[in-house]
Order: sequence, then structure tokens, then C-alpha cells
Amino acid sequence: MASIKDVAILAGVAVGTVSRVINNAPAVKPATRDKVMAAIKQLNYVPDEVARNFKMQKSKMVALMLPSIWNPFFSELAYYIEDELDRNGFKLMLCNSGGKPEKELYYFDMLKQNKVAGIVGITYNDIENIVSTDIPIISIDRHFNKQITCVTSDNFEGGRIALRELVKAGSKKPAFLGNVPSMYSETLRRKDGFVHEAQALGIPFAVYEEPDSHKDEDQYYSTFLQRHPDIDGVFAITDMTAARYIEKAKEAGIRVPEDVKVIGYDGIQDHPFFHPLLSTIRQPVEEMARTAVRLLLKKVEGKSLDREVFRIPVTYRAGETT
Repeated sequence: MASIKDVAILAGVAVGTVSRVINNAPAVKPATRDKVMAAIKQLNYVPDEVARNFKMQKSKMVALMLPSIWNPFFSELAYYIEDELDRNGFKLMLCNSGGKPEKELYYFDMLKQNKVAGIVGITYNDIENIVSTDIPIISIDRHFNKQITCVTSDNFEGGRIALRELVKAGSKKPAFLGNVPSMYSETLRRKDGFVHEAQALGIPFAVYEEPDSHKDEDQYYSTFLQRHPDIDGVFAITDMTAARYIEKAKEAGIRVPEDVKVIGYDGIQDHPFFHPLLSTIRQPVEEMARTAVRLLLKKVEGKSLDREVFRIPVTYRAGETT
């Protein structure tokens, strides 16, 4: 692999001149710049971005921390975040934590050392003490005690819409199916909106939550089915939760939507996982992603933001499960 010294030798200039060309310094003669660019092309030289950032104390790298790249919602979010960063001349460093707090601790420590320009983070773990505002951070869904901006969808309104749509579809006793996170997340507002609307309309309802719905999924769904045999509508905290419920309900002889109407939350129902096509509260994923990047870059530039929480409206998409 060619080095910056190889480029300098081929172009017949000093290494410092090559560095100035790479960094678009104005004090380089056009003829010299052309020679250096020709040498870079001939040698297929790729500048060491990390080394340049460290030397210049100015990074063009932004880290995205995700619980899982396998989840279609997170994958879609990552796609639009990378695209918006690219439009603004920044590169993406993907940190896939697997939802493990120890990996998130490792990543935060590594990112501080590598001097990234900023971080867009999604975490559902209790890592309050290790998150620092030394690096510009934008959080998706999660609230911290520190001055960290949060971008999220309007989860409360999404819960209200879901309840109304279940009732409209004929549900007489709907239930919320979710989990209890270890810290406060905007996703909790989905249940709050659902409960608020049910109480406002005088509709009997049920709420089923467990601290970790993924620890023993079979037990989670079987317990729900045993405790609430009379429910005829389900609003699940995510599309994936809704899809797994539909699978378990089918195994128990419960038909969707004939016996139970089901609505999810995220809007990834075009994914092959979903048969039948899921009715869902669609998060504005692209708008959330691009908003998070734009806000982060404002912070990188040292600008202040007018508020700490940015909630973006959601929409209902009818499918075959209501």
C-alpha cells in the first residue's frame, strides 16, 4: 500500500506539500497540486483519515452506536444517518454493541481516544455515569441527566393512535404488550399514550410488561396468553414484538385478525418477517436520522440548540392484522 512519502517522491515534492494538497490548503500552486493529484491517482493512495484527524485535532468521523444492526429499524436508521453524514462530508464509524453495557463502555472509551467529531447513540442500558458531554452527542429515544439532545418520534401520540385504531377495528378489550427498560426511554411513552386514550374513552384494557422480554421469549408470550385470554386487541411496543406475538398466538390457535387485532410500532412491516402484513405506527425514520445528524453537526460547530428534545410526528399504516 502506497504511503504519503511514495506520493511525494513520485510527484517530486516534499511530504508537507502532499499533506497541504490533501487538506486543500490554499497556498499550493495549481501546477504543483496537479502533479500531486496525478501521483495520488497513479499510486491509488488513500490518506490515513484517523492519523490526519489526530494531527489536525479536527475529525470528519462520526460514530453511530446501535444495539443491533440486525434489527430492520436500526438498519434503516443507520442507512439514512450515513447518507446525511456523507452529504455533509463526514464519514460513519459503526459501533454495534449487541445491547451489552460492557461493549458500550468500551466503545465510549475508544471514541474519546480516537477524537471522533461526535456520536449518535442508541442505548437502553444504565450507562449514565460514563456518558460525557466532552464529545458532541445526540441520543435517539434515550434521556440522560446531562445536557444531551434527544431525537425521537412522538411515542405518546403513537400510543393514542394505536388504541383508537384497535377500537375502530372492533377491539373491546385491547392490551399493551411491552417491556420495562432499566432507564427512562421515550419508548415508555407508547404505553402512556395507549393507557391515556383507553381511559379517556372508557375502554377496558390490560398492560403486560416484563423487565427483559428477550430473556425467555417463549415464557414471556405464553405467560401473556395465559393471563389475558380475553383480550381481542394487541398494541406491541415494537413491530418485532408484534410479529413474535402473532407467531405465538397462531401456535395457540388464535387467529389474527379474526380473534385478535394487532398493531406494532416502528413501521418496518415491509420486511419479509411480517406475514401477514402488519398494521403499525410508522416512525419517520428518515426524518429522525437526518435531524439527528443535522443537530449533531450544529453541536460540532459549537452552535446551541433551541431545545433538548425533538419529537417528530408519526403516522398509522393499516395492514392485514386489524
